[in-house]
Amino acid sequence: MENPAMMENPRYLLQVACAGEALIDLIAQPDGRYEPCLGGAVFNLTRALARQDIGTLYLNPFSRDRFGRQLAAAVVNDGVQLAQPEPVAQITSLAVVALDDTGHPDYAFYRQGVADRAVSADTLTQLCAREPALALVCTGALALDPADAAHYLPWLQAQREAGRVVVVDANLRPSVMPDMEAYRRNVHAAMQLADVVKVSDEDLENLVAPGADALARAQHLLKATGARLLVLTLGAQGACLLTQDGQQWRARESQPLKVVDTVGAGDCFLAGFVAALLTRPMPGDGAKGPRAVLGPLDAAAGQRLLAHAVASASLCVMRSGCVPPTRLEVQARVEAVPCVFG
Repeated sequence: MENPAMMENPRYLLQVACAGEALIDLIAQPDGRYEPCLGGAVFNLTRALARQDIGTLYLNPFSRDRFGRQLAAAVVNDGVQLAQPEPVAQITSLAVVALDDTGHPDYAFYRQGVADRAVSADTLTQLCAREPALALVCTGALALDPADAAHYLPWLQAQREAGRVVVVDANLRPSVMPDMEAYRRNVHAAMQLADVVKVSDEDLENLVAPGADALARAQHLLKATGARLLVLTLGAQGACLLTQDGQQWRARESQPLKVVDTVGAGDCFLAGFVAALLTRPMPGDGAKGPRAVLGPLDAAAGQRLLAHAVASASLCVMRSGCVPPTRLEVQARVEAVPCVFG
C-alpha cells in the first residue's frame, strides 16, 4: 500500500510557498505526561493556509521516521503540496512545551541534525523557480536562527527579485538562541527583505524596539524595515495593521473568548491575513502581478484584512493545540461575531 504521506496532491494553482520548521510539540499535561502534537510555526502556517483554500507549497523535507511520516501525512491531508515528497534520513525536530495558567506556551527545542533544516538556499530557490505562478513566500520563527541565515536570506532575496511578495513572521524564540545579538541582527536582516512583517508585542520587546508602547515600537520597526505592511498581534487586546504611508487600523473581538490554549494562534492569524490579502478585490488602477496585492488600502479593506486574521486566531485559541480553521469557518465567525475597530 502506498504511503499517503509521500503522495503529492494533484497539481493546482499554487499561490504561496512556505519554508521553515515542522516539528513535534511535546505538550506538558496536568498529570505530568507529555502529549505529542504536530507543530512548528511554519508547519502550522502552511496547514492553516491550505485549510483556507490557498494553494500552498511546503518547501522543506520531512524525516522518514514515524513523526516525519505523521507530519507529512497531515499537511498532504490538508491539501498542501510537498516540494520534496521523498523523506530524508535526518530525524524530526522536537519541542517541549509547558503552558502557564493563561494557556501561554513556553518552549524548549531539540533541533540538531533534523530534517527541516536539511535545506540550502539553492534548493529553496530552485523549488520556487519550478512554480512560476507563485505569488508569495512565507518564513519566520526558527528559520530565523542565525545558524541558518545562509539558507534563508539568499532565498528571500531571490524571491524579492523574482517579484514575489515576501512575508516574514518574526515570532522570536529567545530561550533557545544562545547569542541574542546575532539572533536580533538576523531577524532584522530577514525583515529588511520583507514586504509584510508580522510581530507580536513580545517580539517587539525581544527586538528591543524603541517606543513608549507596542504601537510606537511597531511604527518604528516598520519605518526601519521598509516593509509595505506590518501586522501587530496584542493577545487578548486584538491586533493592529500599519502601512508604510502612515495608515493604521486596530481590531479586537467584540466578546470574551473561552481560551483553551494559545498554541498556533499567531500562525493562524497570519494565515488568515495572507488569505485575505491574496483574495482581496484589486483596485481598478491597472496594477498587475503578485505585488498588486500590496496596493493602497482604504478603511474598509484594512478592516476586512484584520477581521479575517482575528477570526482565524480566535477559532484556534478556542481549541486544544493548533487546529487551524477552514475558510468557511472563518467567514462564518466574521459574520456572526463582528470585530470592534478603533
